[in-house]
Amino acid sequence: MTREELYQNIKRKKSFLCVGLDTDIKKIPQHLLSEEDPIFAFNKAIIDATADYCIAYKPNLAFYESGGLKGMQALYKTIDYIRTNYPDQFIIADAKRGDIGNTSKMYAESFFGEMNVDSVTVAPYMGQDSVTPFLGHDGRWVILLALTSNKGADDFQYIQDSNGTPLYQNVLKKSLEWGGNADNMMYVVGATRAEMLTDIRKTVPDSFLLVPGIGAQGGSLADVCKYGMNSKCGLIVNSSRAIIYADSTEQFAQVAGQKAQEVQKEMAAYIK
Repeated sequence: MTREELYQNIKRKKSFLCVGLDTDIKKIPQHLLSEEDPIFAFNKAIIDATADYCIAYKPNLAFYESGGLKGMQALYKTIDYIRTNYPDQFIIADAKRGDIGNTSKMYAESFFGEMNVDSVTVAPYMGQDSVTPFLGHDGRWVILLALTSNKGADDFQYIQDSNGTPLYQNVLKKSLEWGGNADNMMYVVGATRAEMLTDIRKTVPDSFLLVPGIGAQGGSLADVCKYGMNSKCGLIVNSSRAIIYADSTEQFAQVAGQKAQEVQKEMAAYIK
């Protein structure tokens, strides 16, 4: 999916919502456990209920890998279901990969070839040769970890160099030298640090930012839009638990759809 196609979807739906499919079999409604594939049954219902209100889905691979072969089968079925029934959706594999060149090349072929997702989250710690193998696939995106909202972000991401520049800013600047640009690279920036988006926009003014952390994690959509939105929106804002686990009864999908619609309506005002 190109940047323009993604932007047109945002305008058409008046939404930049990404629904995180962090599907935990211990948290899904009990009545689904009798299904042949409970994880896929849950995901399918959530997708059908929310697809009108979002522009992206983000399965977190840890939740599927932890289920072994059955978990990975559910993931592939989920991706195939989105591709077949909602082809305009942008699919993000939240995998946070990053390794030496040969290994990264195999990861890229796995995600963009075998799994057929639009993008994958990548950790920049090992540098250029761990990231560039992901950049050589037309219409596919690297989503580079830049500034995260977890407590441990303070351990490294704010360390300043001799010029007083924090590490996360050096990551942004350096990544632009690797062949990444606004057409094939996005950045993860946590919603709970929304005020930092102003400085991030100075370095990557045109890039899309994947912003997790609204909803259950307490991030403010208003602040994210105030500090991070550009002339073409430039935001994909993720919500996971606040939508998919909003209800645990047989009405779970209906309630998830209502929650997604509420976020979409709020986003529509900012897109105007």
